[in-house]
Amino acid sequence: MNYQVTPAEKSTVKIVFTFTPEEWAAANDKAYLANRKKYSVNGFRKGKVPKHVLELYYGKGLFYEDALNDLFSEHYGETLEKEEKNFTPVGEPSVSLGENFSEENIVLEATVPVKPDVVIGKYTGIKINKFEYTVTDADVENDIERTRERLAENVDVTDRPAALHDVANIDFEGRVDGELFEGGSAKGFDLTLGSGQFIPGFEDQIVGMAIGETKDVNVTFPEDYQEESLKGKPAVFTVTLHKLTGKRLPELDGEFLKKVGADSLESYRAKVRERLETSAKNRSRNETENSILTEIAKGATVEIPDAMIERQEEESVRRMEYTLGYQGIRLDDYLQYIGSTREEYKKNFAEEARIAVLHQLIVEKLIKELNIEATEEEVGAKIAEQAASVGKEKEEYEKSMDPRQREYIEGDIKVTKLFDYLEANNEMVLFTEEKKEPEEKKAEKPAPKKRTTKKQEATE
Repeated sequence: MNYQVTPAEKSTVKIVFTFTPEEWAAANDKAYLANRKKYSVNGFRKGKVPKHVLELYYGKGLFYEDALNDLFSEHYGETLEKEEKNFTPVGEPSVSLGENFSEENIVLEATVPVKPDVVIGKYTGIKINKFEYTVTDADVENDIERTRERLAENVDVTDRPAALHDVANIDFEGRVDGELFEGGSAKGFDLTLGSGQFIPGFEDQIVGMAIGETKDVNVTFPEDYQEESLKGKPAVFTVTLHKLTGKRLPELDGEFLKKVGADSLESYRAKVRERLETSAKNRSRNETENSILTEIAKGATVEIPDAMIERQEEESVRRMEYTLGYQGIRLDDYLQYIGSTREEYKKNFAEEARIAVLHQLIVEKLIKELNIEATEEEVGAKIAEQAASVGKEKEEYEKSMDPRQREYIEGDIKVTKLFDYLEANNEMVLFTEEKKEPEEKKAEKPAPKKRTTKKQEATE
């Protein structure tokens, strides 16, 4: 066997395998031995029919497909190993027969998507937005309130009307044009007011109702409602409120502190602040890094193979599947609800996937171009840090490490060094978002207004 590699379109290479007649004959014999038990011919015991007899009965090419598959499987992997310095495959090959295939001309052509070489323009001396998120006293108190909400007790409400965040147990009947419609009625339904579970306006009109009260709720279905016959239609729901359940928040006392693992309110606040500051620091870093890559990407050119985009799309779907699962929702059920298939839904992530792949290619190229390395001392320090976090000595922890863990640590150190370099060698500007307006409106005003970005909640 010999092979030849040539570059092809859209970041692929074509590998042409040429096999000798002897190799082809041996592959056919192997395929015959592996598959002969599947066939029977009168006068022969099953599995004992000679190869030439089977070919007479079933056709000369009976074992061709299996023989070709064997030849390709045997030689494709070793070819990739020989060419590993020249290209990196990023997807499954597309395999076809060469022209004028015969027992004397056995040629297979494999088109392989490979990691492309991104051409990067300017990556230093650029004005780039830098993000910084800080933690305020209000952030700490809000986080504590969310913890109180999480630990709250459910209690029956009997002495007041319905309020936002109550769970209202209701019966309802919906009518459009005076007629009941499918799915518009239920009895004993628990609805959290303010959750947005029902169409706009419905939950707001339950607020203020008294237990035992019945009233008509007037709403209009959104124009983008999933049921075609109800889009934009006004509806009247007759609602009866049976029961209200509210929440009783725990006091900030010793019992609460015991539940959250703190000795005092002051130490608990300090613990919350530390966690939020770590989260804010990570968020600042992540958004700044994304900002850097976004600016560099404007001057980069690359032809990304479809296989890399599709793999990233699938990763995005898996993350969504995990997120939904954490909320107790199956992805299949969610897709059925929105009327989509997995493949259709995956395409929603196409642009996000393209950007993610491009950014990763830029990172890899710059690390190589700038000769960024992770020293043994740096790797050892990271391993010691991880060992300490699980209460182990570095030597003990290192013995149990998977080789991929070490590779990840080395990669993480290189990426951190790269972004440190890029921050130091570009003009980093603290981010403010300019209010965008049409050009004609801008001309009417002496200067555009500016506002700082809204402070978002720091999360873990």
